[in-house]
Amino acid sequence: MSKKNVEYVCQNCGAAYPKWQGKCDSCGEWNSIVEDVSATEGFSNLPTKKKGKIIDFVPLSGEERALKRLSTGIKELDRVSGGGLVPGSVILVGGDPGIGKSTLLLQVSASIAASEGNPECYYISGEEAIDQVRIRAKRLNLEQTPVKLASSTEVKDIIATLEKSKAAVVVIDSIQTMYLDEVESTPGSVAQVRACAYELIKLAKRKGFVLFLVGHVTKQGSLAGPRVLEHMVDTVLYFEGERGHHFRILRAVKNRFGATDEIGVFEMQDQGLVEVENPSALFLAERQGNVSGSCVFAGIEGSRPLLVEIQALVSPTSYASPKRAVVGWDSNRLSMVLAVLEARCGMNFSSHDIYLNIAGGLKITEPAADLAVAMAVISSMTNKALPADMVIFGEIGLSGEIRAVSQASARLKEAQKLGFKSAITPTNLVNKDKKNNHRLDISVHEIGNVQRLINWFN
Repeated sequence: MSKKNVEYVCQNCGAAYPKWQGKCDSCGEWNSIVEDVSATEGFSNLPTKKKGKIIDFVPLSGEERALKRLSTGIKELDRVSGGGLVPGSVILVGGDPGIGKSTLLLQVSASIAASEGNPECYYISGEEAIDQVRIRAKRLNLEQTPVKLASSTEVKDIIATLEKSKAAVVVIDSIQTMYLDEVESTPGSVAQVRACAYELIKLAKRKGFVLFLVGHVTKQGSLAGPRVLEHMVDTVLYFEGERGHHFRILRAVKNRFGATDEIGVFEMQDQGLVEVENPSALFLAERQGNVSGSCVFAGIEGSRPLLVEIQALVSPTSYASPKRAVVGWDSNRLSMVLAVLEARCGMNFSSHDIYLNIAGGLKITEPAADLAVAMAVISSMTNKALPADMVIFGEIGLSGEIRAVSQASARLKEAQKLGFKSAITPTNLVNKDKKNNHRLDISVHEIGNVQRLINWFN
């Protein structure tokens, strides 16, 4: 007779508890823990175990099979995926509601279905009715493409249909709406998401088609459901962007067939998502030169150099505790930079509010932006503008030193391509790579310590 094992699982992060509690200790969410019942046989009633087979081992050296990739016809997505889609791979796409996940995958399906050979592409929606998807396809001018559309949430029906197909690409929108009869919980629960994803991934690996799974995100921006879902798939893509801005960033945080932290840039228009071949020009399109508190940071996203504007505003405060507001950067990193400027340069920000913004809504994570942030803050504090044709990059240490960063030549080449004439960099950074920099026609000013930053504003 089966024995009922009852445990309580958080629907936000997948943490399990022996009894119910109001708050999840793992993710901090309230009222997200529900009962999860799983039937397991007692050990004495287990059927006779099947004897395992001997595993064959091979040496590390040997001939490698070249990966056959399927081009999506969308260069930005091909870049992020590592050069195209690998048959049999599973890609999890997450992002905020309304950011454009369904639009992107519908465009991908239509592009592949209309390519040479007309590969079979299946778009299965569990969130929207067929008419709703058709309305979007008509708005995107994709209604004539040979994409096979269906609306279903039953995993068994989907598997039975795909078993008899010759699918090349399958889109499941979304995995949180899928349902499996054997699991005694509602769609979207941890158990359902895990079980449905396992069955679909197993089918994709066996049949050799590319499987896209759309995933919801939590308020913190992480993918909803169990973390094991991210381990089960081959690639995890996050679709980022602010609704108030017209561009979107597709970022790879996991990729078994390519580099991570690679990004693709899209612009949201009336006809859908359009690729941006030169994102630096897009981010700097509305920049105004000769304004205090503004500077251009030469960053690297994956393998792509990217120029963005960093804006700072320092104003006197009327409160006992000055305000620090940051958009697009780490607030703790800003606190560290301000502390270094106060300790090493003698500046005082205790009576000033500081606002920092990465123009365009882009989120920057690399420490190479430290120097650009410091220059923007000092520029606003002194009300003196930096040269409009200057780019800045470098990491700041706690002792005030400016540390070298990677791919300096790529940053400078991108700046020169967009017409910038000068750059502020860490000491000896360019001289270490003379082979790649002998053709650069850009004036480089090297700084080894933050104390020299003040000289630019005297």
